Amino acid sequence: MPAKPTETPRRIVVAGQTLEYTLRRSARRSIGLRIDQRGLRVGAPQGAALRDIEALIRQHGDWVLDKLAAWRERPAATRFAVVDGAVLDLLGSPTVLRLVPATRAGARFAAGEIHLAVPATTDPARVLEGALREQARALFAKRLAHFAPQLGVAAPPLRLSSARTRWGSCSARGNIALNWRLILMPPAIVDYVVCHELAHLKEMNHSSRFWSVVERLCPDWKARRLELRHLGRQLPQF
Repeated sequence: MPAKPTETPRRIVVAGQTLEYTLRRSARRSIGLRIDQRGLRVGAPQGAALRDIEALIRQHGDWVLDKLAAWRERPAATRFAVVDGAVLDLLGSPTVLRLVPATRAGARFAAGEIHLAVPATTDPARVLEGALREQARALFAKRLAHFAPQLGVAAPPLRLSSARTRWGSCSARGNIALNWRLILMPPAIVDYVVCHELAHLKEMNHSSRFWSVVERLCPDWKARRLELRHLGRQLPQF
């Protein structure tokens, strides 16, 4: 019979900062990090050595510190009203929503406007999100194809993410996930996240070597990362 999961509060020093975290041991097969309103939570197999667990936390120290800071500074979420005439920032440009009654949901992008066809029984927010996801997928694929050759790699498979606290990820198999909400940020921020995840194809960590790869693709990555943290706290919720 599998051992019951256990949770233990612990502390660790990362980049000179003392962090509290909750270690949850269970029947899982790998070590995972998660950050939410409760702070840093680490899931680990029952037999995983503490030194290996804490080595992984330190390896991802930059990510951990960034995400914890983002949660501390996160304001209460406000919902964006998807109504005719509402203004939404799309890739850094104010974009006006135009809602049109229709029998079938759809969307059309024009200069400075998004025309949403919304059936009477359909939530316009869902129509808008679907349209933005399509735009995001097309843009992200294009930017991956632009930057990947600069690292001498093929453009990897792309998946859209809806994570609330993570803008992108790269799996051990080289698959990249990008948060569709990045479409609501300026192009330079989209490119930073794309470059960040592509760099993991060379360095699956956040070491100095990793950041050197990021810098090859995005020389001003530090400024863009700060802007991402700032803008991320202001994104509308649908």
